[in-house]
This record gives sequence, structure tokens and C-alpha cells, in this order.
Amino acid sequence: MNVARRAALALLVPALAGCFGTSSSGPKPAALAPLPQAQEMRVLWSASVGSAGEFTFTPALAGEAVYAAARGGTVARLDAADGRERWRVSVAARLSGGVGADADTVAVATDDGAVFALDARTGKQRWRARVSSEVLAAPRIAAGLVLVKSADSRIQALDAADGKRRWAYQRPPASLRLRAPQGMAAHEDLVYAGFSGGKLVALALEGGALRWEATVSDPKGATELERVTDVVGDPVVVGREVCAAAFQGRVACFDAQNGNLVWARDISSVSGVGADARYAFVADERGAVHALDRTNGRSLWKQDRLAHRQLSRPLPLGEQIAVGDLEGYVHLLARESGAFVARAATDGSPVRAAPLALARGFLVQTQAGGLYALAP
Repeated sequence: MNVARRAALALLVPALAGCFGTSSSGPKPAALAPLPQAQEMRVLWSASVGSAGEFTFTPALAGEAVYAAARGGTVARLDAADGRERWRVSVAARLSGGVGADADTVAVATDDGAVFALDARTGKQRWRARVSSEVLAAPRIAAGLVLVKSADSRIQALDAADGKRRWAYQRPPASLRLRAPQGMAAHEDLVYAGFSGGKLVALALEGGALRWEATVSDPKGATELERVTDVVGDPVVVGREVCAAAFQGRVACFDAQNGNLVWARDISSVSGVGADARYAFVADERGAVHALDRTNGRSLWKQDRLAHRQLSRPLPLGEQIAVGDLEGYVHLLARESGAFVARAATDGSPVRAAPLALARGFLVQTQAGGLYALAP
């Protein structure tokens, strides 16, 4: 079993986590070759919000503001353009995932199921609620709801004004699963969410009714470990399609309205899929970045010189693709060829969270809590 797979399986439920530590005898992360013709990557601004600990914290963009959080309970609002801090508060709890935000509300959650809603303008706590289990993925805010997906395969919709539960949806939890963020994507009147067992669902924002369920990947293998195939990261909605990736499974795109499969490719990922108008991009569990035609899943290129570097989800940025790695480097690849365009160092700690597109450039949050707004 390679290092990337051991690292991913180490995120399984805590009872088994100790069985899959990183081995010094396994494959080493690929060395980074010099880029003599590289473009300059500028740091537009940088800030620090606090360590993520063992969790993955994703920042959020709402209007002209960026919101970020840390394991110790810090939540901060910064100007997206220049990083100027507008407020910083502590919710006096140990947070466990990223931030959800819109123009009015900022939401964060903990690994014991507490959910906090803050006023986006002032940082003042608006309400506190509780869900059924630990929360590893960032909440989503849409249609006046704070949507929280907990580790017991349940989505709860809380009223953004007062925290009262409006509806809930639950699937049977898998006996063994990755202890990693399984996020959501809200688009128009639906919210899309991935689950253990390779399932992707679409729920109505009004009432939570199931509109459709699709299979990203079926469990395969003789052992329980081999049959772990969880949807990872956030689904991505582009045009009329929603795409998702599964560990030990596939990358697949579906019709966003009815769930019909458009295409699927056998690629295992631990970070999820990114997409733009033409292509889907995924980093596989061995550290290769793949570009796929979004109409049929055909392979366009593969960049394998970042092997075993535990890559983040790729972010399409016009003519480039941004991806972070375990040593805090951020790489820009050419969208059409996968060739290296630029590279930037951050603080040396892993970039596990997906980069976030800004009006100018993009933002990464490191495990040590660094926020770096970058632009080529």
C-alpha cells in the first residue's frame, strides 16, 4: 500500500486510525525541480488566523470579505482586496472545519456538534445550536439556511436567523469511512452532497426533499478497507452538470437536474474535483494531476511530477490551475498542457484546503494558519 493511501486511510474513524501511520520506508514526496522559465507569483497579502491542528479549515468569500477560522476558536473577517482585518473574535470552542458565509451570516462548527452563527458585519454571536455529530466540513449558507453536514451522514438545515432546525436528511452511516471533509454545494434551489459508499444526492433547499441520488463509485474489494469509497471534498456545479470524486473510486459528472450519469473515470482522489467550462481537474491519491474533458471524461493531460506530495483539490484560474502540497508550496499549471507555470512557497505547512478564487488571484490557508493571497 503506497504512502498516499496509508495517509488517507489514517483519516478513517479513530478506532482504526493508529493502524495506518506514515512509513519512512514508503515512497518519498517527489523533489521539486527548478523552474528556470517560471512566471513570478506575487503575494498580494498575507495574514495569520491560527493553527488548523489535525483538521482542514477552508476560508470563505462573501462579497468583498474573506472569512477564516482556526482550531482554537478564532474567526476573522478580512478585506479580500488587501487583507485588512475588520474583526477577529473567539467563539470559545474548539472548531473543526472551515467557514460558511454570505453577506449576513458567518457559520462555523465543532467536533462535538456545536454550530455557531455570527453577524457578518460585526462578528457578534447571533446564535448557537447543536447537531447530531462532529462536523468536519464547512457549513454552507443558502436560501436563509445554515446547512451543516455531520459525520453521521446527516445534513441539518438551520434557520440562519435563529438556529432553529428547518429540516434534516440522513443516510445510513457506513461502518468504516474516511475521517475527512465531505462537503456540499448549493446551486439555485438545490444542495448537492456526497456521502460514504460513493453516493451523491441532490436535496431541495425548500424542505429537504430528495430530488435524486446517484452513484459516483461502487464499493469494490474483498476486505472492508478495500471497500471504502467515500465521496471527498465538495461537489462542483458547472453549467448543467455537477461533478464529484471518490476515494478508491471514480470521478464522475451528472446532470444537475435529474442525476443522470454523463461520464465517469476510474481515478481515486482524496481531495476532490475542480472544474471550469471545458475541463475537470483532479489530483489522484498518488499526486498526479489529471485534466479531463468535461463533456465526455476523456483524458487530456496528466502531470505526474508532484508524486506523493498530498495535493489539494485543483482550482481552475483561467489559463492556469492552482494546487497546494504538503510542504506549503503552491503550484500553477498550464490549463491546456499541465506544464509548470509558477511556484510559490508559503509557511512550510501543508496546504490541504482547496484554494479559493478571489477577484484578483486566489487564497490558500495552510495548516499552520497562514492566509496567502497570490496572483501570477
